[in-house]
Amino acid sequence: MYTRNLRIFTLVLVSLLSLQSFAENNWNVPADKKAKNSTIKFDATTAKDGESVYTKNCVSCHGNPTKGNSLKSLSPVPPDLSSAKTQSLTDGELFYILNTGRVIMPSFNNILSEEDRWKVISYIRSFNKNYVQQLSTTDTNKSNLVKIDMKFNENTNQLTVTVKANEKTGAILLKNDEITLFANRYFGLLQIGETQRTSVDGIAVFDFPKDLPGNKNGNLNLTVKVNDDTYGEILRQKSMKIGIPTDKPALNEDRAIWNVMAKAPYWIIILYISGVLAFGIVLLYLLNNLRKISQSGSKKESI
Repeated sequence: MYTRNLRIFTLVLVSLLSLQSFAENNWNVPADKKAKNSTIKFDATTAKDGESVYTKNCVSCHGNPTKGNSLKSLSPVPPDLSSAKTQSLTDGELFYILNTGRVIMPSFNNILSEEDRWKVISYIRSFNKNYVQQLSTTDTNKSNLVKIDMKFNENTNQLTVTVKANEKTGAILLKNDEITLFANRYFGLLQIGETQRTSVDGIAVFDFPKDLPGNKNGNLNLTVKVNDDTYGEILRQKSMKIGIPTDKPALNEDRAIWNVMAKAPYWIIILYISGVLAFGIVLLYLLNNLRKISQSGSKKESI
């Protein structure tokens, strides 16, 4: 009885692991995302640029294409991106995978620009001699037609973002678009809340933190990123007085270790000068002793 139960348990465990491995290695990409194509033409230059981005962000796990040196300690093992399975994916599927991430793979949607993500795919495609690119019909210049309005409600502490395109035929509300809100900080962008989708009225509402520090007047520099299939990726910035007033000097305003030489802390300057002087004194002392030894040897030879 015990042996039978152990066999059943082992069979169930193996089945679950197999299902997990299958799920982790197969992406359920929506049809509209699968059909997405790049707005930039892939060539030797974009592939080279993509290699640089790939080396900084991907090679540590996926290894070098064609080398089979991906990180085997991970589960699932990251695939060699020159493999037939990867190359069989559409450009849209590769772009979707880069955007969303899953399990141990991070999402690069807010890490890399849209152009850099396509350049990585250009690099990946450079290992497929049979690849023929299909360019997107999206006019990237149309992104200039998009207008993004931001309004803050002090009573609810919510930020409402409205997105529309001012076409010649009239304003078009951009519905079901991915929209992400960021606050600009010293060392990058701080995402506010989760990425949302605009309503049928082209609106997305974000709950804004009540304790986010701004400058001494409470001003915050905000960035909104919108992804639209027709108008592409749109970035807009706006300064709004919705933060907590914080009268703190900038990190490079006072004397600090990370600052330039002109604003280095006095103790570092004193320590540096003292070290140089000490080294100079020791060097002069050694040279003087060498001179004395040399003179002493010359006198003995003359005697």
